[in-house]
Amino acid sequence: MHRGYLQQAVELAIENVKCNGGPYGALIVRQGEIIAACANGVTRDLDPTAHAEVLAIRHACRNLQDYQLTGCVLYTSCEPCPMCLGAIYWARLESVYYACSRDDAAAAGFDDRFIYEQIALLPGRRSIPMHYLELADAGLPFNVWQQNVAKKPY
Repeated sequence: MHRGYLQQAVELAIENVKCNGGPYGALIVRQGEIIAACANGVTRDLDPTAHAEVLAIRHACRNLQDYQLTGCVLYTSCEPCPMCLGAIYWARLESVYYACSRDDAAAAGFDDRFIYEQIALLPGRRSIPMHYLELADAGLPFNVWQQNVAKKPY
């Protein structure tokens, strides 16, 4: 079962490469049903966030009319990058199966090691300058959120 879904993710990746896309594919499955199947769309969509996993999460959420994917499993052709990993946790997926490691991706020219290293640094020490500026009302959005009785917690 798991191998079959994972093989489909790999096949999506292969087909995407044949169409000049990135070598990544992802499926989201719930109770034996494929909810979303996507290939990497970075170059097609001109969107650096259009990784196969992120696109699959977006499609699955729309298909299920929910912003959480509790009870769903992600099958992806490669170990998720830091961005996709964050999206996986926010979506609350049940588990992830992947076919290639981050080292396999790095050997093919997709090395995320630098991003992993940057995440571990304090914002002021990262290679892209990140500057904290104090604003008197900066916390107001959080205060309004906490007071909003109609909010949908996530």
